Amino acid sequence: MRLVYPTTSAFATVLAAVIALSQGHSASHAQERAWPAKPIRLIVPGGAGGVVDIRARWLAERLAQRLDQTVYVENLPGAGGNLGTAQAAHAAPDGYTLAMIHQGTMTINPHLYGRPGYDPLKDFAPIARIGAGPLVLAVNSALPVTSVAQLVALAKERPGQLTFGSPGIGTPPHLAGEIFQRAAGIRLTHVPYRGGAQAVSDLIGGQISMSIEGTNVQLPFVRSGQLRALAVTGPRRLDILPDVPTVAEAGVAGYEFIGWVGIAAPAATAQPIVDRLQREIAAVLASQQARDWFASYGLDRGEDSPKAFAEQIRAEYTLFGRLIHAAGIKVE
Repeated sequence: MRLVYPTTSAFATVLAAVIALSQGHSASHAQERAWPAKPIRLIVPGGAGGVVDIRARWLAERLAQRLDQTVYVENLPGAGGNLGTAQAAHAAPDGYTLAMIHQGTMTINPHLYGRPGYDPLKDFAPIARIGAGPLVLAVNSALPVTSVAQLVALAKERPGQLTFGSPGIGTPPHLAGEIFQRAAGIRLTHVPYRGGAQAVSDLIGGQISMSIEGTNVQLPFVRSGQLRALAVTGPRRLDILPDVPTVAEAGVAGYEFIGWVGIAAPAATAQPIVDRLQREIAAVLASQQARDWFASYGLDRGEDSPKAFAEQIRAEYTLFGRLIHAAGIKVE
């Protein structure tokens, strides 16, 4: 048997490759160990007090504890979430800018706005859902209706006179309201705000007739009697609102809308940093505290893998694109 040794040049090439690979791993681990070395900005593409903001602040507090670094929330409302989302998409991909994302910014707005300022499928690395669940259809307690059937009947008597508020054009509550009026065969007038908290405040004050908004925002006022919950938009009733039917159950057949909120990093963020974020957020969501907090609002915590989350975004991007085109929903 004859042993064949590599030539000096060949050996040098192989050795260089091994060293480069080793250095790459070392650099990768060093980068992960060094991050985070300064405060992290978490952009919320909406106003304070809305569904996305509430979940962002809940997460930021707990993520900061795990990372041993400040995580601060920055509210950047405007254009249905496009302004803040675009700023996050084009931020330096160094792990120090993260974004709260939701259906509106990732799957709805791109079909409503010609140039939202970002590509939801290319500009972000989805990390985790931070709660998913139905919305609540609620009316001002002074409105003379106690059921969806009565609301529909009143809307038919007064076409275009009843109003529904949302956190802005293109947001999930806006689309949920548009789908509702088409499914129910009624005509409502949409009133966009710069955040969910402002919309609900005006609903309580009687300036608008109804809204379809997240449980984080509306549930406290339903429980206090300031708002009247007529239905939930999911496929089944919520344990926290057992006497409130689903919209479909209440007579609008086939209606269903599940909202979600998530977190993402700019697409070019180094993989070790993204992996660290995924692990830490998963640990936060797996805690008993998270289980109790999300359950108190009738929400699923969002335990899908980042890959499954990205696939969900792509699927809904296609679905809502078809729906928006078919329904002729446009930004006015």
